[in-house]
Amino acid sequence: MRYLVFTDIHGNREALEALLEFVSRKKIDRYLCLGDLVGYGASPDETIEIVRKLKPLSLIRGNHDKAVCGLDAIETFNPMAASAITWSRKTLSREHSRYLCGLPKGPLIVDGLLTICHGAPFDEDFYIFGEFDAAEAFLYLETRIGFFGHTHFPCVYVKTEDAVEGRLVEKDRSLIRLKKNAAYLINPGSVGQPRDRNPKAACALFDSEESTVCFYRFEYDIARAQEKILAQNLPPALAERLALGI
Repeated sequence: MRYLVFTDIHGNREALEALLEFVSRKKIDRYLCLGDLVGYGASPDETIEIVRKLKPLSLIRGNHDKAVCGLDAIETFNPMAASAITWSRKTLSREHSRYLCGLPKGPLIVDGLLTICHGAPFDEDFYIFGEFDAAEAFLYLETRIGFFGHTHFPCVYVKTEDAVEGRLVEKDRSLIRLKKNAAYLINPGSVGQPRDRNPKAACALFDSEESTVCFYRFEYDIARAQEKILAQNLPPALAERLALGI
């Protein structure tokens, strides 16, 4: 099975369409989306409409999805994020708001083989930002392989009998072969708002037969995404950060 793993689109239609174009010539057996379809970007309705048409799809909610549909308060978000959430609440169609409310909470085990979560297996809103965080997350991982999002940083954490080690994935294409005697927590990076100072959109392709994960980065129309944000009078910094990858 070949799984396309992607997350944190954040209402960036241009990045999402570039993702699907990028993988259009690759064999995909199942799509795995780790949440945060909306928030920050100016195309929440279009993003949801595109994602929900992907088949077969395993999808869980993110913290911005919860906030935009009213399942979570905005007080815990920074002012820029809160402004985008408030705008998205007013803009989003009722149908798509109900769709977000109906998204399952992670973690979710897929095909008895792997786990997907937004933040961590023990808390969907928790940020895994280092080896100490990952070590705690491994205690709750019920499969050998787990995928997570939320931080917007492509990275791999590996647990062996001796230790937990992690590293950022910095190349535009990077293939990792998974070892049978190790467990993994893997973040494919963000589609719509990368934060590792690389503005290119990110995803990963997991091949269960080959036991490999290939990370990809690819270009998208950043200028168009920025124009849409500014046209909606959202905070200009939300547009500026797209070009900087922060």
